Amino acid sequence: MRTTILAAAMLLLTVNVSAQLRLGDKNPKSKLHMAEMAITNLYVDSVDEGKLVEDAIRGMLEKLDPHSAYSTAKEVKAMNESLEGSFEGIGVQFNMMEDTLVVIQTITNGPSEKVGIIPGDRIVAVNDTAIAGVKMSKEEIMRRLRGPKGTKANLKIVRLGIKGQLPFTVVRDKIPVYSLDASYIIRPRTGYIRIGNFGATTYDEFMKALEKLQAQGIDDLIIDLQDNGGGYLQAAVNVINELLEKGDMIVYTNGRATPRHEYHADGGTHPFKGRIAVLVNEFSASASEILSGAIQDQDRGIIVGRRSFGKGLVQRPIEFADGSMIRLTVAHYYTPSGRCIQKPYIKGGQKDYAKDIDNRLKNGELMSADSIHFADSLKCFTLRQHRTVYGGGGIMPDYFVPLDTTKYTKFHRQLSAKSAIINANLKYIDDNRKKLKKQYSTFEDFNARYEVPQSFVDAVIAKGAEQDVKPKDDEELALTLPYLRTQLKALVARDLWDMNEYFQVMNETNDIVKKAIEVLASQH
Repeated sequence: MRTTILAAAMLLLTVNVSAQLRLGDKNPKSKLHMAEMAITNLYVDSVDEGKLVEDAIRGMLEKLDPHSAYSTAKEVKAMNESLEGSFEGIGVQFNMMEDTLVVIQTITNGPSEKVGIIPGDRIVAVNDTAIAGVKMSKEEIMRRLRGPKGTKANLKIVRLGIKGQLPFTVVRDKIPVYSLDASYIIRPRTGYIRIGNFGATTYDEFMKALEKLQAQGIDDLIIDLQDNGGGYLQAAVNVINELLEKGDMIVYTNGRATPRHEYHADGGTHPFKGRIAVLVNEFSASASEILSGAIQDQDRGIIVGRRSFGKGLVQRPIEFADGSMIRLTVAHYYTPSGRCIQKPYIKGGQKDYAKDIDNRLKNGELMSADSIHFADSLKCFTLRQHRTVYGGGGIMPDYFVPLDTTKYTKFHRQLSAKSAIINANLKYIDDNRKKLKKQYSTFEDFNARYEVPQSFVDAVIAKGAEQDVKPKDDEELALTLPYLRTQLKALVARDLWDMNEYFQVMNETNDIVKKAIEVLASQH
C-alpha cells in the first residue's frame, strides 16, 4: 500500500512538473527555472541545488566575453580585501618554512607589533590548535589568524634563543592593504611611484606619495604600472585627474543598455605639472590602460615598455544575497581619442583568449616592435600633437622595450616555480636577521655595501637540485647568476625593511625603468 502511494505521488509530481514545463516553454526564463526544478525533483540521484544553479550561471557567462564572471562568496571576500584596502586580522606578513609559520614583518602599529611579536618569531599554535608540524594548508592557517575586529587570537610562539613557547594574546583589528608598492626619488629631481592595483585607497596613497615627492623638488615623475591588472575605474580616474589640465577628457564608457558617460579632469587638488613617463607591459590591464591611454592621447607624457594587455571592457558587479557575485560586462571604455583598446576575442573562447600572452611570446611580439601589427581601420590620433595611435589591442608604448630572455633564464624560472629562491631566502634571513640589522642601520648603507654571499647563492642552487632543477650547462648558470643575485639582494631588503626597498634594488636592473629614466633625462 505504501509503495503504491509513493508511486502515485511521484507520478503526480512528474505530471505537474511536465505540465509546468509545457506552459512555460516559450519563455526562456521559465524554461531555465523549470529545468532546474525538474532536475532537483526528478533526477535519479540527489543533487546539490546550490551548485546546480552556480554551474548554470557559469555556463551562461562562459558563452559571453572573457571578463564576465561568477565568483563565490569566499572569492568575492578575497577579491574585495585587495581592492577595498583592508582586512581584519593580527597584522603580520608571514611565510612557511617547511611546515612552520615564520613572521617576516609585523604591520607598523598593528595588533601583533603592539604586543611584542617580532620578525623571526614562529607561530606554532592559534587558540590551542597546533598549526606547526601538522601539514596545515596556508589558506587554513590564514583562516585561523584572521577574524572579526575585536576578537582575540591566543598565540603560542617559539622565539630563537628563548626556551619554551611564549604566549601572546592579540586583539584582531583592521589591517591596511596598500595598493602602492613603492615611491621614492629614483634619480635627482625624478620621482618614482609604483601602483600595484587600483583600489579604494589608491588615490589617497598616490596623493600622499606625490605630495612627498613634490616637496623634495621633483621635475619628472615615473608612474610604474607594470603587472598592474587594474581594479576600480574611478580610482584610475581620480589619479589621472591630478595629471591632466582642467576640462581634458580622461575616458568615456558606452554600452547597449548603458548610456555614454564621460569623465573629465577638474583640475585636481595638487596637480603635477612636470614631465611624466608611464610604464606598462603585457600584464598591465584595464584601469592601468585607462591611465596610460589618457596620458598618451592627451600628449601629456610618454608611455614606455611593451604593448599592454588589451582589456577595454567595463564590468558591473551584481551581488546575490549569499555574498556571491556576477561581474557582468555592460560597456566598452574608450580613450580620449576614441580608441577601444579591447583585444579581439570570440564569445565562449576563454581558453584561446588566455593563451594570448603565450602567443605574443611565440610570435616574437615581446622581443620586437616590428612583430606587432595594427589594422589601419583602428587608427586614431592624439589630441594635441596628432600622433598616430591604434585601438583594438592594448596601449602601444611610445618607446618599446624588448623582453630580455637571456636575463631571466629557464633555470631561473624553474627555481622560482619550485620555490627554491624564496625558501633559501627564508632560511638566510632567519639565520642572519640580527647580524644584518646590526651591520646595516639604514637601507642606504645596505644598498651601497651589501653583496650577496656565495653561500646564499649556493643554497638556492642546492634547493633547486633537491627538486631536480639544474642549469642546462655552465653558460646558462653564468647567465642566471647576475639577475639572481639582484633578486636575492632585493628580497633581503624587503625582509629587513619593506617593498619600497625591494623595488629600489630591482629597478636598477629593470630595462623599462632604465629606459624611462634615459628618455626623461634627454628631454631636459
